[in-house]
Amino acid sequence: MCGIVGMVSTSPVNQQVYDALSLLQHRGQDSTGIATLHGDVFYIQKAKGQVREAYRTRDMRRLMGNVGLGHVRYATRGSASKEQEAQPFYVNAPHGIVLVHNGNLTNTRELTKELNDVDRRHLNTSSDSELLVNVLASELQNTADQETVTPEHIFQAISRLHTRVEGSYAAIALIAGQGLVAFRDRFGIRPLVLGKRQAGLLGTDWVVASESVVLEASGYDIVRDVAPGEAIVVTPDGVIHEHQCAEAPQLVPCSFEYVYLARPDSVMNGVSVYEARLRLGDRLADTIRKHAPVDTIDVVMPIPDSARPAAMQVARKLGIEYREGFYKNKYVGRTFIMPGQGARQKSVRQKLNAMSAEFDGKNVLIVDDSIVRGTTSKEIVEMARNAGAKSVTFTSAAPPVRYPHVYGINMPTRGELVAHGRTIPEIAREIGADHLIYQEVDDLFGAITEGTTITDLDMSCFTGDYCTGTVTDEYLQWVEDNQTS
Repeated sequence: MCGIVGMVSTSPVNQQVYDALSLLQHRGQDSTGIATLHGDVFYIQKAKGQVREAYRTRDMRRLMGNVGLGHVRYATRGSASKEQEAQPFYVNAPHGIVLVHNGNLTNTRELTKELNDVDRRHLNTSSDSELLVNVLASELQNTADQETVTPEHIFQAISRLHTRVEGSYAAIALIAGQGLVAFRDRFGIRPLVLGKRQAGLLGTDWVVASESVVLEASGYDIVRDVAPGEAIVVTPDGVIHEHQCAEAPQLVPCSFEYVYLARPDSVMNGVSVYEARLRLGDRLADTIRKHAPVDTIDVVMPIPDSARPAAMQVARKLGIEYREGFYKNKYVGRTFIMPGQGARQKSVRQKLNAMSAEFDGKNVLIVDDSIVRGTTSKEIVEMARNAGAKSVTFTSAAPPVRYPHVYGINMPTRGELVAHGRTIPEIAREIGADHLIYQEVDDLFGAITEGTTITDLDMSCFTGDYCTGTVTDEYLQWVEDNQTS
């Protein structure tokens, strides 16, 4: 999971890209990078840490140009501690390409061998994003001559890229002298939204970003989502070219975006994240009523922030008082994307504090967005009991996470998933809850897709059904054996 943005503007983009990355900070906290294009020259600045820490005034001044892109990283491949794996990645031939990528490639072993043995390209890191930019560069070099590159050449190169690359990828690239390129894998697993705004007589500004919140906060109109398999080229003077580059594209967006990853005020693939989470709460309430002693529950409490919409609907539908018993320290990062189990466990109590006045002597129903490793859930149950809760019913707005997620979310190993190989009563004992209720898989699908034309979702971490059709048990074992983040 990462956040990406690209802009072609009638004015300098350095501050615009910075502001956009600040809005996408929830998608990655390991590192960040910005690249701009001024004529045929790239200016690149990247560093470890969050956006507000990474850039100084002198850095921003040297990011010249009206075309640019940016990235916030959450490491799912390679190492979070290696600054050289921060994006964007640059290759100097052909013509010069800078690229940022959100997703996870699943045929990295094959691509690495091909690039070394056939394409004769050197790789300097273990990042799959470096693989992606080199595949794009190689295919562009095979498609266009050294003098002229047209949008048609770029579309041909991306068509060939789709035949070589497996997994999930929403990507934005700058090509020297050509402008901005954005493309998405043929399943549209990771999001990418296109927007524009009129700049008076100067022309039109264009933006592509992981979430619509970037567009709305910056005064852009949402045009549409970049379609699965589609590529878009925006020239430096603001002319846009669009082309479907993949065979048999099919929209299968990641369900976990709506459960946890995205900001609630975003709209992706035509689905309001906030409204989807409200519907998750409605459907969860029906399941809770079937499996928990609802009449004995005194209060419903969310784990802030992403579970709040679902919890409000659970309380409303069950007719139970809604209370905010956990105070969140907004200066601590999201625990799910902390690098390593030890850091996650330590940060739970730094991030959340249980207020005794809301727990003392009460039977509490807690709503969280999901339960992945169980680390946070176990700490939360213990905090509730220490604050005086008489009993704790723990509920998840998502189904049990039983399988690795290989499309860009850090759930790579079966052994670290608390639901893998355990029954729900066994999970309840593991986290210390009196009762444990999960969302049903069918209800998750219905809550997200209701009122849309979406016919499929990637729910692989819940069902074990991987939409690309190329994920094998051998691959999952290899990922577990080589996981480094």
